[in-house]
Amino acid sequence: MITNIPENASIAGWEEDQIVDHSHDSTPNHSGHYEGMNMPSSSSSSYYNLYPSGNFLRDLSAIPPKKPAPSWRAALAVRDGGPAAMLRSVRTNIVQSIRAFRTEELMEAASELGQHFVYANSAQAYTKSEVLDSIAKAYHFTKQQAKNYDPLLDALTTLIDKSGPQPGFVVVLEGLPSTLKFDKDARETLLDVFRDAVEYWAERRVPYRVFYSFAN
Repeated sequence: MITNIPENASIAGWEEDQIVDHSHDSTPNHSGHYEGMNMPSSSSSSYYNLYPSGNFLRDLSAIPPKKPAPSWRAALAVRDGGPAAMLRSVRTNIVQSIRAFRTEELMEAASELGQHFVYANSAQAYTKSEVLDSIAKAYHFTKQQAKNYDPLLDALTTLIDKSGPQPGFVVVLEGLPSTLKFDKDARETLLDVFRDAVEYWAERRVPYRVFYSFAN
């Protein structure tokens, strides 16, 4: 391990200082005369051959600098920037748990960014029909447009797309249940429908973020 590197010295410069110039040193030969010993200069290719691969003293300039990891200061700056900044820190097209976000913050962020905010609360739903009905009301769909997964996907994509250019969507699906008539598999299928919708809008470069939470 190398220690005691001068504080203001660069690594490369410090390495060169450690190469002692023996060009004027001499050693006796059999005739009693002295012959100089020629060391390769730092600019020659043999200089780098002194440091085999894996040695700490190899040419450090060839190693690309590491990108700094996001710090807690950066995360704090995002939070201090307000709901809109927090929303921008999330991928534009995604389905994810609401986690640390609050519904009020997401609604405010959508308003600041000029995007649609859609809120569907299914906490009191027990059946697939009731869950889909809560989503239909949030989107102002008819019951027929959301009576099953296939028509719901068509309404979330083609139907809305035909109505004109869209600025983006922030969707909150709160309290998705897990009951006998709407089990975990049904819940996952519903989320898959929204994942397909997200992909549809991503291809059209329209932000579409979906946040969900499960009923207790």
